[in-house]
Amino acid sequence: MEPLPKPDIIFTHESDLDGLIAGALLQKLAKKLFGTETRLEAHHYNFWKQRELRERAAWVADFTFEPRLDKPDWVVIDHHVTEFAPKNARLIHDVNKSAGLLCYELCKEHGIQSPALDRLIHLNNVADLFLEDDPDFALACDYANLVKIYQFWNLHTLIGGDIEKLLDHPLLEVMAVKRRVENPLGFEWSKSNITEISPTIGFMDTIVGNNNLIVHQLLEQQATKYSVLVTLFRRGNLVFASFRSRNGEALKVAEKFQGGGHANAAGALLPKSVRNIPDGVEYLQQILNVKKETHQMRLNSLENLFAEIDAEKKV
Repeated sequence: MEPLPKPDIIFTHESDLDGLIAGALLQKLAKKLFGTETRLEAHHYNFWKQRELRERAAWVADFTFEPRLDKPDWVVIDHHVTEFAPKNARLIHDVNKSAGLLCYELCKEHGIQSPALDRLIHLNNVADLFLEDDPDFALACDYANLVKIYQFWNLHTLIGGDIEKLLDHPLLEVMAVKRRVENPLGFEWSKSNITEISPTIGFMDTIVGNNNLIVHQLLEQQATKYSVLVTLFRRGNLVFASFRSRNGEALKVAEKFQGGGHANAAGALLPKSVRNIPDGVEYLQQILNVKKETHQMRLNSLENLFAEIDAEKKV
């Protein structure tokens, strides 16, 4: 078993349950190995890509491995597809496992394990990998929805950083009721409120329900002509975009906005100039249709040029 370097800091993804569980587990592991509390920093993709990485040693969970992370005494635990092989950092990577599961396997190597963690990690793995055939899929989505509804740091504070306290938490009763009551209503409403962003991308407006499940249901049932659906939500003065697909297109779209994630589930933070949802829809339309508009402008220019030539010939 290769010794782990003592981290100056632990980084994790702020947007979902997988990042919360991975970060909390790594804090638990660092305390077990080194006897100290290690600061946890959580980021969305856009902020993460902009953050300067000056720390000498760090553990990183649930972020795609990239060259700037390839440093001595850096450990990256992740499951996103990467094009780079580490030369200096230690990469623990498996696209078929959630980041939380990879971190838990690392914890178990050092004696950190419990029935509660076993159960919680299983549910997180089902939700994060969207294993819809698993019998626990609906319950797992309720767990994942906790972070969407109550936010990363609120939950982390509520459980005091002890991730095991999340298992069978009373707030899950709220999630179950929301799923049973809101999702059918939200599905029917959202299906009738999709705005075209581009010929292949539609903006799905939302009003109630679990956005991820509603989007999944629309794509699975082919209830819309669009292969990629995007939802927008505000947090403070910021607007975030969430992209979903069935055939791997979502990540490619998110990357156009400096975002990231999985092939079929990705996200991005829109510029600060985008202050509300209508602005976000307009911004997406402008960016994703720029090639189409440029092509039309070129055609118009050519048409004008030919018209001028014809006019000169007539003269």
